[in-house]
Amino acid sequence: MDVVSDAISAVRVGRPSSDRVRVGGRWCARLAPYEGAGFHIVLRGDCWLLPDGGEPVALGTGDAVLLPHGTGHVIADSPADAAAVARAVPFERWADGSRPLPPLPAAPAHEVEMLCGKYRLDRSHAHPLLAELPPLVHLPARADAHPELRAAIGLLGGELDADRPGSSLALPSLLDLLLVYMIRSWAAESTAGTWPAALGDPVAAAALRALHSDPAAPWTVDRLAAVAGVSRPTLARRFTGLVGRPPMAYLAWWRLTRAAALLRETGDPLATVARRVGYASPYALSHAFRREFGTTPGRYRNGSVTPARAPAAPRTGSAGAPTPGLRTPPRARGARR
Repeated sequence: MDVVSDAISAVRVGRPSSDRVRVGGRWCARLAPYEGAGFHIVLRGDCWLLPDGGEPVALGTGDAVLLPHGTGHVIADSPADAAAVARAVPFERWADGSRPLPPLPAAPAHEVEMLCGKYRLDRSHAHPLLAELPPLVHLPARADAHPELRAAIGLLGGELDADRPGSSLALPSLLDLLLVYMIRSWAAESTAGTWPAALGDPVAAAALRALHSDPAAPWTVDRLAAVAGVSRPTLARRFTGLVGRPPMAYLAWWRLTRAAALLRETGDPLATVARRVGYASPYALSHAFRREFGTTPGRYRNGSVTPARAPAAPRTGSAGAPTPGLRTPPRARGARR
């Protein structure tokens, strides 16, 4: 796999979910922090997003927003003042049609249609690429930008427009694709952070692709340098400066992160897990795993002991994320867990 795919796979739990939302008039709703990542896509109309502690963001038709880190926020028909925000209705109230929204001051009615969704993530195993994402990634709709993201949004809208055969399989897959394209679009445009630079650097990116494609291989700095087409000192300098630690240290961290994922997700014997992540024996893996996680692989798998810590990532960042989970008539057709 590649870095972005592995970064998502290492933290994702369960299937993504989505709802199509249509609302008009005056409205203001609050989304509480959530252990995952949320998104909003404006299919028609316009609205405002007000992140806690941040500036209001105007959203128009075709805009996409990713909220990867647990920032609570409000979405509303206008850049609401403090009084309106204080009266914001929790999304759970919106999901219950028997409890109407409290009225807001009258204003010309306008309707907005959105796709709201969420990804459940286990932040204790976050790759530093995801940790480096800002609290809010706004990707405005522009004809000359993000063609793959625009195509994915169009496909999602088409699936939601009609109850088509195979939608229950197509929707989760399209939502997974949407997350990849949003992160890819952020990395392509970001001028801050080390990971976008690392993914765009031909030397560091080549080494990262090699390590993620086959973490169990007997990698050495010399072998990685040959793959990247540079000298050993050049690889060590470029990789360490952009990724945050030397190539072999990063490989050791990634192998243990992959081992933890395999222990959580499979019933493979420890010997098989060790072999798949590049350890010569179960004993060698157990020794490294206990040093890094503070518990044995067996106890980690059984959940009988809470690990003292997750593997220390090369770069750290905030964790958690808000949940978009809005449902209003007509009943949304989304992928649900």
